[in-house]
Amino acid sequence: MNAPATDRGDAPSEEPSYPTDQDLLAQVLAPYKEHCKYLKSAEVTAVAGLASARCAFAIPESCYIDDTGHLNAVEVNIAYNQMMYYLVARSVKDGLLTGFEDWTLDDFWRHQLPDILIAHFASNFRRPVDPRAFTGEMEFRSVTRRAPGGGRPFLHAQTAFRYQDARGGRCDGEATLAFVNVP
Repeated sequence: MNAPATDRGDAPSEEPSYPTDQDLLAQVLAPYKEHCKYLKSAEVTAVAGLASARCAFAIPESCYIDDTGHLNAVEVNIAYNQMMYYLVARSVKDGLLTGFEDWTLDDFWRHQLPDILIAHFASNFRRPVDPRAFTGEMEFRSVTRRAPGGGRPFLHAQTAFRYQDARGGRCDGEATLAFVNVP
């Protein structure tokens, strides 16, 4: 396991932080087309089995529409996916997130695209966000293992996210995830 960075010298902080692992980030973004790789960096923290990330993004041009001049709903969702995938991968790598204790990175790569579902996604645009340079944060609020009616188990996760830019642009929201076909 990688040693976390700390806030002051060798004294451990209450929330250890894990700086961007560039090799892991490249692997997480590998399924995306080159012009759709928005996530540039992500610092992960974990407390009591729940993890969060602070991220930097850049979208030089939209992957599907003429320039709107602001972050739009499709890009919010793509940025969320990239932030979430990295946060889960880093959490698996470093044993940070409840529910994923038995996962390996090979498990994550196998499940990344077919088995991580967004069951619910809601975003609120407070002020226009500049897509060319913005930051985002995401946190896992809960992760529970469920097996409804004795069926196949899955992980149910409640998350929250927010984006902002240097000019006061703001967007936030919540998403519910289902990790199906879990080991």
